[in-house]
Amino acid sequence: MSFGDPNNPYGAPQGGQPGYPQQGGQPGYPQQGGQPGYGYPQQQGYPQQQPGVPQQAGYGYPQQQPYDAYQQQAGYGYGAQPELAGWLLRVGASLIDGLVVGVAYGVAGIGIAAKIPALTILGIVVMIGVIVWILVQEGRTGQTIGKKAVGIRLLRESDGQPVGVGMAFVRRIAHFLDSLACYLGWLWPLWDDKKQTFADKVCSTLVIRSQ
Repeated sequence: MSFGDPNNPYGAPQGGQPGYPQQGGQPGYPQQGGQPGYGYPQQQGYPQQQPGVPQQAGYGYPQQQPYDAYQQQAGYGYGAQPELAGWLLRVGASLIDGLVVGVAYGVAGIGIAAKIPALTILGIVVMIGVIVWILVQEGRTGQTIGKKAVGIRLLRESDGQPVGVGMAFVRRIAHFLDSLACYLGWLWPLWDDKKQTFADKVCSTLVIRSQ
């Protein structure tokens, strides 16, 4: 018995491979001449959108529209508006920061009263160092010692990122606007929609609850 024997059940049929069509390539692929193979559907146009796969731009799909400024930026948290800090929290943060600076100021005052130049110089140096450190932390992280203690943060209104040391310094200077007209600017967050002082509005900043 040979493989060419017609009585051999294991012999391959002449003219092709078992299970494959005589004309055209492999099963499931189109035959020669552009015709589809057995059970292989023709594809028309672009491929069907796969479930769970986002559509790609450039094939007639609409471009994604930008989110609201509060929603699209990572600093505020994607898809949610920030929770603005209340007036009492802002006052509490300012009191804590003032207390920290006041300790150093008190040391300098004691040195002046006691006529101890070394203690006076030490108090002044420490006070300046604390003020600069608070300013740097507020610019880089959005939090001073007091803001961190009460759980609030200073950020840019446009993108929810820290304002930077330079803008934090400018905002401190801009607080003189809050002291005009009987300190009205300091009270403005009580009824303002964005809970901003005049300095916040000038510098385009927000104070929000920390996440």
